[in-house]
Amino acid sequence: MAHIMENQLYAAAQAIEQQLDQEIDRLDNFDSDDLKALREKRIQEMKKLNNKKQEWLRNGHGTYSELADEKEFFEVSKKSPNIVCHFYRDTSERSRIVDMHLKILAAKHIEAKFCKVNAEKTPFLTQRLRIKVLPTIALVKDSKTKDFIVGFTDLGNCDDFSTEMLEWRIAHSGAIEYKGDLMQPPDVKRKPFINRPQKTIRGGYDSDDSDIDLDD
Repeated sequence: MAHIMENQLYAAAQAIEQQLDQEIDRLDNFDSDDLKALREKRIQEMKKLNNKKQEWLRNGHGTYSELADEKEFFEVSKKSPNIVCHFYRDTSERSRIVDMHLKILAAKHIEAKFCKVNAEKTPFLTQRLRIKVLPTIALVKDSKTKDFIVGFTDLGNCDDFSTEMLEWRIAHSGAIEYKGDLMQPPDVKRKPFINRPQKTIRGGYDSDDSDIDLDD
């Protein structure tokens, strides 16, 4: 497993370097003083972004991993301001569906740390976040918990939602960069997104029929 993750990180780093080299080669063709200044500014911006991406990869971004306990979660939160954390239970089939999609998104969005924790093994954290339904995805932006995806209600209330649908829903928290239209769900082309009142943590959550209530 460690060898596979090493290869994934190496491949991601190589891709970043290749993109940087290609952009530098393109900017090398500029001639005028103004374009040269623009080229230098762009190169510096890209180098800064490249350094940030390398730091993300060193902190475990780019892969979807399981955290052992609350201590590890808080250690991760110190290094990664943007986190997508899946709270799951082993017996939940829907949690396995979430796993499948988050593995794909973790590789695509290295600007955020994608991880999961077993809710039954992290009771303090689960209670602190008032998580009552599994699966729940906690969305952390700039080291603050901004939003929760509770069950599959926001994903079309079905088990066969697309990875793009979950990506779109996560993007509403700002935890990941998104180039699409936040007002237009990718799976519902003709139905514009209507902002619903945000669920409050203090109020707790009701369980979807196919999701697991922690109080059970």
